[in-house]
Amino acid sequence: MTNCYCGSLVLFANCCQPLIIGTLNATSAEQLMRSRYSAYCTQEADYLVQTTHKSTRKLHKKSDILSWSKANRWLKLEIIEATTSTVEFKAYYSNGLLGDEVHHEKSTFIFEDGSWFYVDGIFF
Repeated sequence: MTNCYCGSLVLFANCCQPLIIGTLNATSAEQLMRSRYSAYCTQEADYLVQTTHKSTRKLHKKSDILSWSKANRWLKLEIIEATTSTVEFKAYYSNGLLGDEVHHEKSTFIFEDGSWFYVDGIFF
């Protein structure tokens, strides 16, 4: 058994996996963000598309998400700050060609029709 990719120290099967497979819904923007990071780690592009808000979904192609997910080895997630509707985080990864990198983003989320969705982000 493996601890969750999101860094929670809880087993993946008891943390982000139930959200990714659709048996649970995220209860906060931070929980959705953590599950989306885990989805990148496990190449669950359908979940990433489904949890992107319909207003920005057309900007995120499933094939691009899957390619980026597979091209990198995801190392660690660091939450910098979380509010009700935003999460600033650093996702550490290795892409093989350029070595270790950091994706630093402040993401915006919206709660709509009983579910949380990723809207967009500011990149640092």
